[in-house]
Amino acid sequence: MKFDNVLAERKNKVIYRDGDLAVKVFDESFPKSDILNEALNQARVEETGLNIPKIEEVTKIDGKWAIISTFVEGKTLQQLMDENPDKLDEYLELFVNVQMEILSKKCPLLKRLQDKMQSKISSTDLDATTRYELHTRLASMKRHDKVCHGDFNPSNIIITPDGTPFILDWSHATQGNGAADAARTYLLFCLKGEKELAEKYLKLFCEKTDTARQYVNAWMPIVAASQSVKGNPEEREFLLNWANVCDWQ
Repeated sequence: MKFDNVLAERKNKVIYRDGDLAVKVFDESFPKSDILNEALNQARVEETGLNIPKIEEVTKIDGKWAIISTFVEGKTLQQLMDENPDKLDEYLELFVNVQMEILSKKCPLLKRLQDKMQSKISSTDLDATTRYELHTRLASMKRHDKVCHGDFNPSNIIITPDGTPFILDWSHATQGNGAADAARTYLLFCLKGEKELAEKYLKLFCEKTDTARQYVNAWMPIVAASQSVKGNPEEREFLLNWANVCDWQ
């Protein structure tokens, strides 16, 4: 394999292109169980019929674990948004449509979103009273079985030259409530300092899915707390501030 074409670099991993393949190589500090779980998630989501890169192989390269998938030619939706700000509304509409397509699918073998969040909330640095409030609120939420991406943002969508969207990065995929996934996307925009875009996104999502904004708001502290566990220090402070607002409106 030729590793001279770097597609992206992330914390603890590098993604290379090798012909028709994309090779995600993890460093030695990345837990093997997380790598194998990511590959399994991706393989399971493939079976839903969504447009995603296909898993070709899970292997070791120079002693490092790697996930090898089909390479998808195109630009990320984030790139297109940055290059064509006049088309932001059009791209945002596409973005929400793709998310709705994901949420229309079911994948019974994925981990349940609420189980994952219960565990994450227990692992936070929040005080016992706040953790209790978050656990109680989470338990009261309706249990759905929709496919939830878990990290749905414009950088994780590739638009091919013919306009077909492909969804990347299924490491956080679960089955659960779509409003929680929307809350996560809203917070991702906010973490980038794009509060106005976050509001625009959530308004459109609620309109197109006929979801009450208050219902998504109720998920915000839960999602913020669960996502704070592995965040960097700046993100953790932001997310934990949200998590402490247990009656967020």
